[in-house]
Amino acid sequence: MAAMLAATSADAADLPRRAAPPALPVAVPAFSWTGFYAGFNAGYAWSDDSVRNSNADGDPDTAKYISDLGISRVHPRNDGFAGGGQLGYNHQLTPGSGLVVGAEADAQYTDLNRRHTVSGNYVSIESPGTYTGPFHYETRNALEFLGTVRGRLGYAYNRVLIYGTGGFAYGQVQNDTVLSDAYTLTSARGAVLGTGTDRYVGRSSHFQTGYAYGGGIEYALPSDSILNVFHSSAVTLRAEYLRYDLGSQTVIGYDSVTRAAILKSKVQTDGNIVRAGLNYKFGSY
Repeated sequence: MAAMLAATSADAADLPRRAAPPALPVAVPAFSWTGFYAGFNAGYAWSDDSVRNSNADGDPDTAKYISDLGISRVHPRNDGFAGGGQLGYNHQLTPGSGLVVGAEADAQYTDLNRRHTVSGNYVSIESPGTYTGPFHYETRNALEFLGTVRGRLGYAYNRVLIYGTGGFAYGQVQNDTVLSDAYTLTSARGAVLGTGTDRYVGRSSHFQTGYAYGGGIEYALPSDSILNVFHSSAVTLRAEYLRYDLGSQTVIGYDSVTRAAILKSKVQTDGNIVRAGLNYKFGSY
């Protein structure tokens, strides 16, 4: 009997062992951009502001004087830092790859606060003679902050989103204008008829509205990214360009002595922002 059991055990050992079934691959769910998000942005801003100067008193001699100074149209150069925050909501029509629609609001500080100056000597032939002398013109065009409320439309390639955006823009705009001169008035025969100084000052600060548009690209990092300090469903990085236009305002320069309206400056406020952003997404994975 023992021999038979030993033989049976030996035969069983020679039988092929049944292999374990192969492990099924774990399906990785497609990423979805649907959900709320909030984050920060920082970048570079530059303006395309323009200033059109004309006379506010209706006097053709004043108009000629402004033209002779060469300041009928001035293009101040203004650039600097821009930074702030944004929040919004996306809805992806199909997970993985597909259309994404959404809305976003943002606000940022801008370092667009520069002075533009034009100085020189002028010759202006008016009534009753020729005015000559040095002059100094200065304009300051400041955008203290900029905010937008925009729609977004894009197409997602899983974790990559390419989008366009556009909507409402607003900001606090301040414009200052100063024009001063020291003149000598001479007759046609060269006789000095008089000397003097003029100074015209205009200041204006307004909350202005307009529009903004642009586009960008955004990439979603995994939820276990080291940047995910808030334990959100995803962290996204973006690069974006925005063009804004806040329209124009009129600044009146008054004579510092008589308070008469002399100089009228129409200031157009528009510009561009290139920025990078970091968002924390809360909602569907």
